[in-house]
Amino acid sequence: MLKVHQLCTEYTDARGRVVKAAQDVSFEVPSGKLFTLLGPSGCGKTTTLRSIAGLERPRSGEITVDDSVVYSSSTNVFIAPNRRDFGMVFQSYAIWPHMNVYQNAAFPLEVRHRNHSRQEIREKVMRVLETVGLAALADREATGLSGGQQQRLALARALVMEPKLLLLDEPLSNLDAKLRERMRFELKRLQQELGLTTVYVTHDQSEALALSHQIAVMNEGRIMQIGAPRDIYERPANRFVADFVGTTNFIEATVASGLNGAGHYRMQTALGELVARSVAPLSNGEHALLSVRPEDIQLSQIRPDGVNVCEGIVHAKVFLGEYLDFQVSVGERILLARAHPSITTGVGERTYVHVPPEKCIALNDSQRT
Repeated sequence: MLKVHQLCTEYTDARGRVVKAAQDVSFEVPSGKLFTLLGPSGCGKTTTLRSIAGLERPRSGEITVDDSVVYSSSTNVFIAPNRRDFGMVFQSYAIWPHMNVYQNAAFPLEVRHRNHSRQEIREKVMRVLETVGLAALADREATGLSGGQQQRLALARALVMEPKLLLLDEPLSNLDAKLRERMRFELKRLQQELGLTTVYVTHDQSEALALSHQIAVMNEGRIMQIGAPRDIYERPANRFVADFVGTTNFIEATVASGLNGAGHYRMQTALGELVARSVAPLSNGEHALLSVRPEDIQLSQIRPDGVNVCEGIVHAKVFLGEYLDFQVSVGERILLARAHPSITTGVGERTYVHVPPEKCIALNDSQRT
């Protein structure tokens, strides 16, 4: 298990200003799980990963792996990167161009474990190359590999050391869209089959949702929310998470009253009265922000029964193959809705908008920034 406790890492920029890249970062990764640090550029996710790897020296905090301390500011412990037994795959892959596939994968063993015989090294390397699907290409020059194959070779080179922890820094960002999607499945398969404890860094929300057991969403050096992919997407803790992970509609609201049933409230909005759900308790008269995902807005030409129904006019629509994106005018507001292509309502025609209360998420005023 990896434990990161109150990690703070800072550096001085070119102008001599102190940049607080990671601030009070704490999380745990159970053995065999994949944990993702997700956020925009400059949010501190790579700095956090590099601090775990030992490539950055934090200002304070503690990092332990399987109860072994690799960094602690309180006890002045800092284990050098080459003694942490972690595997790391960088965005650039860092493949040696003058070596073939086998030599690239074998390099860490030959440099760090000179007590291994040639036969032992070969057995380890070929076993890993077989795992990542490159055994048949062992004698090929590394420069002759495709982008996806180079990515798998970089992964093989990290795995051959049988690391306690695997660290992946944007490993798919250099691949084209289709290959990136295919490699997500490959990475997930390998991680699960080998039971690797993994920390994954990405700015790609789809990648994080597809791969992770848990996600930490970061912004400006801080963790904004930690949770399972479905929790992060369906129950965002604040405006930043709701806005960064996926697409959403934000609706200003005021709490009118609570309802019988945990966490449900009547809200006054520009669309009329809506029933919403909130994890945090809200008070009558409190300002709130409602988050509604486009796919959770149901459109129909006949007014449905129940709450959270309002009438609108189709302002625009776009066909995107698997679904249609609608812009629906409700009063002076325009809502984005995502619907099945079978919905045939045309531009300028009336439609009814229905949002199930469970899908209408209220964020209290202090969570809006």
